[in-house]
Amino acid sequence: RDHLELHADAVTPGGRYLIVDDVIATGGTAAAVAQLVQEQRGVVASCVFVLDLTFLDGRKSLAGHDVVSLIRF
Repeated sequence: RDHLELHADAVTPGGRYLIVDDVIATGGTAAAVAQLVQEQRGVVASCVFVLDLTFLDGRKSLAGHDVVSLIRF
């Protein structure tokens, strides 16, 4: 079981945040980060990745969010 944490004061309510990661595989990590931001009343502006492993369908985990990737494989 994995665990992510975010300082309670790291997100300003109403603030817009960009989630950036190197690879989107299943989308679980980015979805968890998006949830943490939203729990602190922040807005996820977009999720950006260098590489998208499309065969793992990670974008499905980020439904409702703008997702951008530089390379799709």
